[in-house]
Parts: sequence; structure tokens; C-alpha cells
Amino acid sequence: MVFGYARVSTMEQSLDLQLDALLKEGIPQKNIYTDKVSSTKEVRKSLSKLLKYVRDGDTIVVWKLDRLARSLIHFTNLMTKLKGKGVRFRSITEPFIDTTEKSSHSEFIINIFAALAQLERDIIIERTKAGLESARRRGKILGAPRGLSKKNQQKAVLCEEYFNDGVLTVTEICERLNISRATYYKYLRHRGLSGKLRSYKR
Repeated sequence: MVFGYARVSTMEQSLDLQLDALLKEGIPQKNIYTDKVSSTKEVRKSLSKLLKYVRDGDTIVVWKLDRLARSLIHFTNLMTKLKGKGVRFRSITEPFIDTTEKSSHSEFIINIFAALAQLERDIIIERTKAGLESARRRGKILGAPRGLSKKNQQKAVLCEEYFNDGVLTVTEICERLNISRATYYKYLRHRGLSGKLRSYKR
């Protein structure tokens, strides 16, 4: 089956342009999933439902890549997940991303995106390390909650760095540091970010 996905950032924006494009592709209205949420938000209820529903041989179509993915890292993670399930993907306005025909050209582009996403991850890691070293040289206290091991104290500092960087999602940070979401927010509160967390929804 072929499914469509459309998203706008606010409730005031219209989905009509994307819906018209998806319908023109022959996708039934009942097979189109929509979200009205900012691209920076991790939770997209309809997208999550769609990703759980699709099966081997299905295809997901979007009007444009930025309607689906938050970043290169997010995009490559989604492509890996879809490939693992045998689900194909196509972008209407970006025909160079089309895994429905098993095009070597599309595979090449996706591999380039994956390489850039890895570069983005590496830059984040290096920036974090450099920030920590700079803080140590300035004598900044890098402690975390009392009772934590030295390893977990460092994780708390990394949580703060990733939070301030704003590139990785909460899920990606938790997976990278091998911690739960509750622990992640606990570390941020201990790092003095309670005020920022009140308006932070990712």
C-alpha cells in the first residue's frame, strides 16, 4: 500500500498544498497521515502511528523532505528504520530521493546524507569534548548530583552540552548516553536548567 505524510508547523498553517500533491499522486485520503507540530518537536503522533503501521512492501510519500525529517541525523535514522522494515520512500518535490525503483542514484544520495549525518554527529562530539576541556581549564566545576559515579557525572555534563546544542533529540541523546528519559531530565535539573525545562518540549 502507498501512504502519504504531511506536516505543518502551527495550527494556523494549512495542509492543503501538501494534501493536494499527495492526492494527485493517487494516494487515498484515508491513507494520508498529518501532523501540526514544529519540526523541532520529537513527538509527532501521526508519524509515529504511520511508522508502526507500515509493513514490508509499503511506500511512504511526502511532498518535501523537511515535512518528514528534523535533521540529517533524523532523516538517516528514519531511512534505516524503513529499509529494515522493507518500506520504500519517495519525495514528490525531490525526485532524487526515491527508493521505490531501487535506483542506484537514490541509494548514492542517501549514502551521502548518511555520511553528512555522521559528520554532524562527530562535530557535536568534538564540540562537546572541546567545551568540557575549556571548562576544566577555566576551573569551572563540572560536578553533578551527589552520589553519582565519576562516569555518570560526566554524562550529566554531556546532557547539558547536548541540550544547549539543540541538534540531537531527547531519544538520540538517551540512546547515545545509554540513559532513560527520566534520568536525562534529572541530570538537566541538577545542572541548573530547571527554568529552561519549563518551556522545553521535545
